[in-house]
Amino acid sequence: MKYFNANKKNALNNLEKVLNARKSKQQNQSKIVKKLLLDVKKYGDKSVLKYEKRFSKLKTNTKKIKFSKEEIKQISKKVDKNLKRSIDIAFARIKYFHTKQKFSSFKYKDKFKNELSYKYSPIERVGVYVPGGTASYPSTVLMNCIPALVAGVKNIFLTTPALGTSVNPAIIYAAKKCGVKEIYKTGGAHSIAALSFGTKTFKKVDKIVGPGNAYVALAKKEVFGEVGIDMVAGPSEVSIIADKQSNPEWIASDLIAQAEHDVFAQSILITDSKELIKKVNICLKIQLSKLPKKDIAYKSLKNYGLAIYAKSKKDILNVVNHIAPEHLEINYSNYKPLIKKVRNAGSIFIGKYSPEAMGDYIAGPNHVLPTSGSAKFSSGLSVSDFLKRHSLIKISKSGIARLGPSVINLAQHENLEGHAYSVQIRLKERN
Repeated sequence: MKYFNANKKNALNNLEKVLNARKSKQQNQSKIVKKLLLDVKKYGDKSVLKYEKRFSKLKTNTKKIKFSKEEIKQISKKVDKNLKRSIDIAFARIKYFHTKQKFSSFKYKDKFKNELSYKYSPIERVGVYVPGGTASYPSTVLMNCIPALVAGVKNIFLTTPALGTSVNPAIIYAAKKCGVKEIYKTGGAHSIAALSFGTKTFKKVDKIVGPGNAYVALAKKEVFGEVGIDMVAGPSEVSIIADKQSNPEWIASDLIAQAEHDVFAQSILITDSKELIKKVNICLKIQLSKLPKKDIAYKSLKNYGLAIYAKSKKDILNVVNHIAPEHLEINYSNYKPLIKKVRNAGSIFIGKYSPEAMGDYIAGPNHVLPTSGSAKFSSGLSVSDFLKRHSLIKISKSGIARLGPSVINLAQHENLEGHAYSVQIRLKERN
């Protein structure tokens, strides 16, 4: 990991340059994606199959894009019983946490007897994208589908790369458990297009959620407006606040856990102990040598890993809030004052027994979180992302009489005479 001193002059400006280096190296393929989207919009399933064959090097001529009910049933049976039990436990915990996210409607009358209220209704159709390239994640199914299920979404459709290849049975089992209506066998930006516009096979949805590669992220960005999206997520990241009392082996393992996701993933250690930095670096070398995905993790740590030295809690907090990490671990002896002053983070893990991996799978809160500094203005996926909020307004006769003249004044000030007249004509009725 690269060493960075947060106590030097213009430290945060220099840190920003380091963070931006990761962003700039991610390739922008927007032209390709735009052409692909138009192609799928025009030609539907034909284009979906064309791009699936091109990008996944598919050799089969199959046109069966959707899993049949019998396929789903049979594939679900292939899940190992221990894995199935773990999925069941994760499902129950995640669902329970999300049921606690209550969004109550409310209604009140003001002093003019106007009735004003909110009500909520679920989105009708949601599309979930689940990656299936270098890795395949049943946890992604649970985290994206469960809040939709709790919100009351009746139609959840899922797509994952599986055409002409073997699909991870755990993904199918998790999708079935979450009540997914249909499962499609394709991945990539063309699947985002198919969900956005609809095809003969793909149902058109109202919102798309779920992570993916750079092409998928760009496709989601481009279709926003045609459909809703959860966020444009970048590579995964973790920042860990630690002190000299922290176990360097544990800290190293948490840094590696994030780094093994992607060569663009970012693992950052923030500490007031130079000695800890030395010990963690030693542990990283030892643990990396035994890691199945050591090549990915090594590149991530070498290119984007940071060990940031900050003398004081104030400096530590300035760094954290500037980074606004997707995941923040606070592995610090006196952590309570730090928690209170953390403003920017997707999810916060407190104490030495709370590795980020617990949140990824089974703790309960959602692991779909803002990345690349977007935690400064956004939050992780929740039930609210699958609900629409409606304002209900009922103005009384006395209400329009008392408030109408102010509306007329404001409308005329903005040169909107039609607005003003729509109130004036009702006031005349009372005379």
